[in-house]
Amino acid sequence: MGFRLAQIMAFAIDEINRKPSLLPNVTLGYSIYDSCITLGVTFRATLSLISGREEQFTLHESCVGSPPVLGIVSYYAGCSCLSDLTQFPSFFRTIPSNAFQVRAMLQIMRRFEWTWVGVLFSDDESGRDAALLFQSDLDKSEWVDAGGRVCTGQEDLGTAETRLLDVSDLRADYNAHKAVYALAHALHDMLQCVPGRGPFTGHRCASLQTIEPWQLVYYLEKVNFTTSFGDSVSFDETGDASPIYDVMNWVWLPDGSTKFHNVGVIKKSASREELILDEDRIFWNFDSRKPPRSVCSESCSPGTRVARRKGEPVCCFDCIACSDGEISNETDSTECISCPEDFWSNPQHDQCVPKSREFLSYHEDLGISLTTISLLGTLICAIVMGIFIYHRDTPMVRANNSELSFQLLLSLKLCFLCSLLFIGRPRLWTCQLRHAVFGISFVLCVSCILVKTMVVLAVFKATKPGGAAIMKFFGAMQQRGIVMVLTSIQAIICTAWLVSASPTPYKNTQYHNDKIVYECKVGSTVGFAVLLGYIGLLALLSFVLAFMARNLPDNFNEAKFITFSMLIFCAVWIAFIPAYISSPGKYADVVEVFAILASSFGLLVALFGPKCYIMLLKPERNTKKSIMGRGATKK
Repeated sequence: MGFRLAQIMAFAIDEINRKPSLLPNVTLGYSIYDSCITLGVTFRATLSLISGREEQFTLHESCVGSPPVLGIVSYYAGCSCLSDLTQFPSFFRTIPSNAFQVRAMLQIMRRFEWTWVGVLFSDDESGRDAALLFQSDLDKSEWVDAGGRVCTGQEDLGTAETRLLDVSDLRADYNAHKAVYALAHALHDMLQCVPGRGPFTGHRCASLQTIEPWQLVYYLEKVNFTTSFGDSVSFDETGDASPIYDVMNWVWLPDGSTKFHNVGVIKKSASREELILDEDRIFWNFDSRKPPRSVCSESCSPGTRVARRKGEPVCCFDCIACSDGEISNETDSTECISCPEDFWSNPQHDQCVPKSREFLSYHEDLGISLTTISLLGTLICAIVMGIFIYHRDTPMVRANNSELSFQLLLSLKLCFLCSLLFIGRPRLWTCQLRHAVFGISFVLCVSCILVKTMVVLAVFKATKPGGAAIMKFFGAMQQRGIVMVLTSIQAIICTAWLVSASPTPYKNTQYHNDKIVYECKVGSTVGFAVLLGYIGLLALLSFVLAFMARNLPDNFNEAKFITFSMLIFCAVWIAFIPAYISSPGKYADVVEVFAILASSFGLLVALFGPKCYIMLLKPERNTKKSIMGRGATKK
């Protein structure tokens, strides 16, 4: 190999000497020393060349000047230590350093997604340097590890088919050829210097007779030429040439022999390193004829994160699924990332998706059912009102205070319809209206019942001696006035609540991590409590008065129906409070709507059911005698 490279050098020098365009009128010579593949001999020969004190050197008669070596351009020294300008300021090479070779191997490993590799290196300065660089770069890379392969000392690489013995691969020879040409071009550029315009102190030029090594280094740094094969040759700031490596594949031939062939190239152009592989030409010595899976642990898929195993190589790890609300959308993610506030992880934990929205909707079965019941209650109220209007001149209607009955039916309509404000996505106006309309509607309803009860008691008192005067306090105007005053108080409570701490729509994320529950915050709990408390007070007062009048003579038996209706009403709303407090999200609205509908139907059926039954099915009992309890027949 050494003799072959020496011949390459001699060939290049002879080629340059015959070129009129390069170093005209200058003839290059050379000295060759045999290193005997011994480090000590190599150093002595190198020092002898540099110092010019070699004993066997004989100048040719035509040579003028001192013979010491002025520059060293290496064709095969890859040690990255030689890139240190503080130690080797005048060292140049046409082979890439081990650092680039290591990066090239790492790129190939990443190309095939290998995380476990074995490293075989020669036990010399260059081999150890490459191995250390390789290990260092592996430590900087993730999930890659190297296993040392320990040689036994019995291996014989000399008998193996290697690149060094393959004449079809002339990369080293080509680098030696470029090294000779690099020195020749540096000398040529130096000789082109115009006196008085040189780059050195006082604009001096260097000459062959007085040249100093640092002067030749100056021109070597600026070398830039193109070989006959079209490759550009120049040196960077560390004296390294533009790096390029052939990627060689060791192929088994049918006759059992082996050979290397080129399957790609890795090179650095400008600031970018580029790996080009022709994978179809690569021979893999496996049954599958495909790249092997050289990994410690299989890659963690999106939706999981890497958890390294303590005490094991960095490429050994477990894949831990991301927690709810966290995702990883890349292979081998080191950590899971949390989803934004309004998003949640999908079942695969590899994507954040908008959280589902929950509220009592018109489109779900529960919302449709409640809407239907609410409209049905409103329709029944309208039908009952129609029946009462049709029979308005009958004793049944006239004896039951028709004006209050119509007001009561109207308020029940409002109670049924106000439940619709609790269905659908909460908006500012629905949140503000729902409790205000609910509170005023029920106060209007209960106020009518209370006044009805008071009129029943007043009529009974009026039949007693000296009791006629009491009726002047319960005329039609007075009845309307009492209802209006009692309802106005609730309106004032609602207004104060809306002004001081108005209910507002709210996105609640506390009930469910993966859902956004839309609800109405009541704003002021005190305001809501006062609104409910006022309705409860009027209902309790109506119940007490009706209960007191339950044993009045039969002609005043409406008090019994009022007692029963108030009992239903109070029972529903007493049960409502703990159910409402313990129900999350939309189910709180469902509980409130159910309480509204249940209490409204209770009042409608208890107060108007018996009357409609008589008017429609028992018209013979719709007479003054029957109403007054005389001549009534029991069936």
